Amino acid sequence: MLVTERLIALVLIGAFLFLGGRIAQRTSTRADTVAWRAVLIGLVTARVGFVLANLDAYRTEPLSAMAVWQGGFALWPGVLAALVTIFVMLRRRRSAFLLGGAALGLALAASFLTPMTRPAPHPLPPDLVLSTLDGDTVALDDLRGRPFVLNIWATWCGPCRREMPMVVDVARDATIPVYLANAGEDLPRIREYLENEGLSGKRVLVDPQGQAIPALDTRALPTTLFIDGSGMIVSTHVGEISRAELAAQIKALERTLQ
Repeated sequence: MLVTERLIALVLIGAFLFLGGRIAQRTSTRADTVAWRAVLIGLVTARVGFVLANLDAYRTEPLSAMAVWQGGFALWPGVLAALVTIFVMLRRRRSAFLLGGAALGLALAASFLTPMTRPAPHPLPPDLVLSTLDGDTVALDDLRGRPFVLNIWATWCGPCRREMPMVVDVARDATIPVYLANAGEDLPRIREYLENEGLSGKRVLVDPQGQAIPALDTRALPTTLFIDGSGMIVSTHVGEISRAELAAQIKALERTLQ
């Protein structure tokens, strides 16, 4: 999950800065200062690399490229930029090889540990029934056979409200159904919110009994689930999602149809 991935990144960055300090002490160089600069340059490059790789998504909302809290960093471009920074600033001294080796080793650790934090695919809970704004029932079991996306949100949730216009926009044009399941609020409140925000309710689902959150083990809002054609939840994004990440996950589901 995104929270765990961020924790791993923070721990590994902290370890790198600690090693930079130790290397500086042992080699009497400014490896500690270089380590900080390598981290900053690496993070900026990693973000730019991710944005360039998902440029179509960011063309619609260019300023969202600044929303780094949504996640989205390309690991290896960032690592390469950090290594270049290290070797340029330390001029191929022994400390450069020590610090560069630490950076590379920790990057490999990140690439190994991060996939391990993601939950294994698991099935949708049986007998979960929601309804449309018009009162028609939608049994999630009946959606099996085709991939779909399920975004769980609430009107009182700030991150939900921020991402909602984007998710509705993506849902309108996506080749795979994107449903927006409200987390237990009453119909008048949902209708009022959608009307005030000028949002379409076409893909909005209602869950007045609040069944979805416990059934799906949702611990925070918003949460976006990506379900394949066999009814397996193959990916989960907890927290506000970017257009780029949503588009990438939808493309991954599209590939399962080929």
